[in-house]
Amino acid sequence: MSELQLIARHTIAVGNEDEVLPLLPKLAAAALTEPGCLAFEVYRRLGDERSYVLLERYASRVALAAHRETEHFKDLVPGEIVPRLESRVLESFDVPDKP
Repeated sequence: MSELQLIARHTIAVGNEDEVLPLLPKLAAAALTEPGCLAFEVYRRLGDERSYVLLERYASRVALAAHRETEHFKDLVPGEIVPRLESRVLESFDVPDKP
């Protein structure tokens, strides 16, 4: 079973920046406590204060599914963050095994 790279591109709806941005470090810290989460980084877009990307790496698709069932994910992502977004694009990639 190969690792999975998830790229989540979010744009915050105008006026919701102060609500969403403080939640991102909390989400990253909580995700990194999960045994199947290998990396979780948050980057703000240069020149666009409302856009950011989440770069998440999981040990497997099963680990990603487990992440989406955690209390912190459910509380923060669909509960707090997604309702305050203008747009959300998720991209998933299989990570090739290293030789």
